[in-house]
Amino acid sequence: MKLTKIYSLIFIPPLAQYVVTLEEADGSRLIPIWIGISEGASIAMVLEGEKFKRPLTHDLTVNLIKALGGSLEKIIISDLKENAYYATLILKQGERSLEIDSRPSDAIALAVRTGAPIFVEEKVLALCPVINKPISEDEVKNFEKEIENLRPEDFFKKLDESPPQEGLE
Repeated sequence: MKLTKIYSLIFIPPLAQYVVTLEEADGSRLIPIWIGISEGASIAMVLEGEKFKRPLTHDLTVNLIKALGGSLEKIIISDLKENAYYATLILKQGERSLEIDSRPSDAIALAVRTGAPIFVEEKVLALCPVINKPISEDEVKNFEKEIENLRPEDFFKKLDESPPQEGLE
């Protein structure tokens, strides 16, 4: 497993979607993940420091976890199947450890609220389209322009055409 952090969050108006890009903490790989507009907005609000008088859905979830004596220890982007990422929440409640299935977008929205670390499984890194750093500001701007016209399935189409990698069959 590799520790990551959020590198960027880009809103794509024509698709009404966001792309959150995770960056390896000790490497050069960037992992783009398409997420929904609600989850992207939820993550963006925290990253921009916005506060609300009443809890939003992800805030409510964090409040429930805390009220039940638990904490979010970490999230893991655990798999990539049929162009969809999967995630697992690792919760701690006393001595008990719980693994909860989650969409990556919800898991990341919870992680940014709690400060929980974000990990990506090696098998996901081997399967997903990865961008290597360093990239220049111009490359970032070009990437943002390109993904505005790109559908998630276009990004993954090459995966279906490439031969399976060793140990991942």
